[in-house]
Amino acid sequence: MLSVQMEQRVNIKFFVKLGKTFTVVYAILKEVYGNECLSRTQVFEWFKRFKEGREMTEDDPRPGRPSTSKTDENVEKTGKLIRKDRRLSIRALAEITGIDKECVRQILHESFNRQKNGAKTPHFQAKGIKNEHLR
Repeated sequence: MLSVQMEQRVNIKFFVKLGKTFTVVYAILKEVYGNECLSRTQVFEWFKRFKEGREMTEDDPRPGRPSTSKTDENVEKTGKLIRKDRRLSIRALAEITGIDKECVRQILHESFNRQKNGAKTPHFQAKGIKNEHLR
């Protein structure tokens, strides 16, 4: 199923092929999609691209290095370490695994549903569960 954004791009392409003007296209998209409508600038950019002959509705590849830290291997490595010793800090996990601290935090949050540990909580805890011994 297409995302709402991709669906709108396909519609813009269709309207360009029908020969509609930008103003008409934007008004129709705004009426149909309401708050989920692409911004006026985005609609104009895609309208212009399709008018110039572009056929693809996908984004162009972006320059820069892709993320290589959040691989399945690193997620598994982090998971094993946490299962062995759940008191490990993000800094310690980053040093052991050789992964950036922010990537370790994202892995813990997204893959293991964990929050970062605070000064009063000596380990990671599941979201929504309070430490009874701190009361």
